[in-house]
Amino acid sequence: MGKHIAAHIVWDWNGTLFHDNDAIIRATNAAFAEVGLEPITLERYRELYCVPVPKFYERLMGRLPTDAEWERMDGLFHRYYARHAAACALADGVEPLLADWQEAGGSQSILSMYEHDGLVPMVRRFGIAERFVRVDGRTGPSGGSKAEHMVRHLAALDGVAPERTVVIGDAADDAVAARHAGARAVLYTGGSHSRASLEGAGAPVVDTLGEAVRIAAAM
Repeated sequence: MGKHIAAHIVWDWNGTLFHDNDAIIRATNAAFAEVGLEPITLERYRELYCVPVPKFYERLMGRLPTDAEWERMDGLFHRYYARHAAACALADGVEPLLADWQEAGGSQSILSMYEHDGLVPMVRRFGIAERFVRVDGRTGPSGGSKAEHMVRHLAALDGVAPERTVVIGDAADDAVAARHAGARAVLYTGGSHSRASLEGAGAPVVDTLGEAVRIAAAM
């Protein structure tokens, strides 16, 4: 990686830096069991998952959940997720990637739709907080898109222009949010979406985070 990198990376957390697929599928199926839905495989989850999340449930149920159903399922999911996420780790190779980018002069931040008060301690627990100029999690209701959050996140970053920003995430919504904010995106196949479901998002699709960073540097 060359020195004096001018680009800024906005990293997604769940399914990107944090390899939590196992926690997500366990939490999803535990929540499904309590509301009478059939369990789902990880492969099926990655084929169907989308945001806003109630649309994901619509794909499974054949209809949108009611407000009361959504509130219950979302609450159950997050309760079980917190239990299972404790056993998950960072994605392979994350620490040296973050260190190399920072040491080469690039800046980076995290924007996640995971609850802010839960996200910040997790980032600190892994000892990588000093790699980021800002860490933002969700502060409002869950289940929505990242688009407006991305605009606010970039506006809060001192001296970071959207046109020199690359979003790296595992969901099609990361590409939508990047475009909405005037940035670009690279999508990673190791998280919540299958390659097929990412390829229509209009952004480069990669199988490793190392490849994502190389593309970000070239952008």
